[in-house]
Amino acid sequence: MTDHARHQSDYLRKRQLNRGAAGWILLAGLGVAYVVSGDFSGWNLGLAQGGWGGLLIAFVLMGLMYTCMVLGLAELSSTLPTAGAGYGFARRALGPLGGFATGMAILIEYAVAPAAIATFIGGYIESLDLFGITNSWPLYLVFYLVFIGIHCVGVGEALKVMFVITAIAVAALVAFVCGMLPHFDPSNLVDFDPVSAAGATSFLPFGFAGALAALVYGIWFFLAVEGVPLAAEETANPQRDMPRGIVTAILILLCSGLAVLVLAPGGAGAVAMSTSESPLPDALRAVYGRDSWLAQAVNYAGLAGLVASFFSIIFAYSRQLFALSRAGYLPRWLSLTTRRNTPALALVVPGTIGFILAATVRDGGLLINIAVFGATVSYVLLNLSHVILRVREPGLKRGYYTPGGIVTTSISLVLAVVAVIATFVVDVAAASYTLGVFVLSLAYFWFYSRHRVVTSAPEEEFASIAEAESRLK
Repeated sequence: MTDHARHQSDYLRKRQLNRGAAGWILLAGLGVAYVVSGDFSGWNLGLAQGGWGGLLIAFVLMGLMYTCMVLGLAELSSTLPTAGAGYGFARRALGPLGGFATGMAILIEYAVAPAAIATFIGGYIESLDLFGITNSWPLYLVFYLVFIGIHCVGVGEALKVMFVITAIAVAALVAFVCGMLPHFDPSNLVDFDPVSAAGATSFLPFGFAGALAALVYGIWFFLAVEGVPLAAEETANPQRDMPRGIVTAILILLCSGLAVLVLAPGGAGAVAMSTSESPLPDALRAVYGRDSWLAQAVNYAGLAGLVASFFSIIFAYSRQLFALSRAGYLPRWLSLTTRRNTPALALVVPGTIGFILAATVRDGGLLINIAVFGATVSYVLLNLSHVILRVREPGLKRGYYTPGGIVTTSISLVLAVVAVIATFVVDVAAASYTLGVFVLSLAYFWFYSRHRVVTSAPEEEFASIAEAESRLK
């Protein structure tokens, strides 16, 4: 073995994940865990933007976007199963710059989303009047410390804990649906007074512009489900398990999101739900009274849903950062793993940033807008990657084929572009600041890290093989 080969082997040996820790059921649970907090809080802010009709249109369009994208990701993750996931897919299709841009957009999304969820956790706990808490930043700190600590113990343990918490949250959603069904009244959905805007009606009280603005909150019903492929290197059989896990997750999320969107405002009124910090318990209290045991139970279990997403997205950001660092796109020391094969520094550094954001910004809506901007940019690049790889490499061995092929992901691509535009409609300042951070990261890549890429990293090896094969043709 040459000195170079020995150095590369030693480099990767210090950056190993725990292979075979997850099957498709745990992957499906991971996909639901990423998103389930979106059913308990955050989505309802879209009612103030577009009314119930605008948010329904946003849910349908974004549900279609995510479903089409997930079918494309099921193919990509069965074909290129690495911890880099989105970065790895785009690296193969779009080159180093495209791969880095995709990875950074995903990293922005996943670093900021837990901060937004932390603020919602604070709102739920304050609504329960637990521990007399009126200032939530110590709570944010505890949650970050505890759940980063669990992840440091090991991925198998973390995924099992996450699965149990997610099951409690799903049970709460079922209880909510059963409790609200008898009180559903369609007139409650359209109790906003229409404004004087183009297209304004009782169904679209804020007109067409309101429906466009609501797209950001339609995304919150599904945000981060695309992170399932980040567990590829810790999956027993990624070619089989990845498609099963991620497709099962999106089907569950479509059903749960629609149920919440219809029944919460349909029972308590869209106006009341548009400003609630804990919409599901508040909807139950509106129909059963302030002392409702069901509302209290769903409030506690809703906290479990928020915790599940907070917990799982920590996993997601650590794996994306780990992969980018292992390949040299970000400082390499961030990808070092412990004796338990966990990327401790990739867990701690974004967690510290997220805690600071949650403690200083304290505005879940603003943090949602920042996370969604990163997400939508990555969706454009992910769908484009699927289309390019299908066209350029039709003979690439795939473990799963997207139904509809590039037509499916082209639909998602168009909707993702619209969603990017919508982020500027909702909050031009948040989108602009996030765009500025994104551009600075691209400058870092162009002037520094592209000259320091580790070619033996799995995502880079996939791309190198493809480039070598193309030269032979």
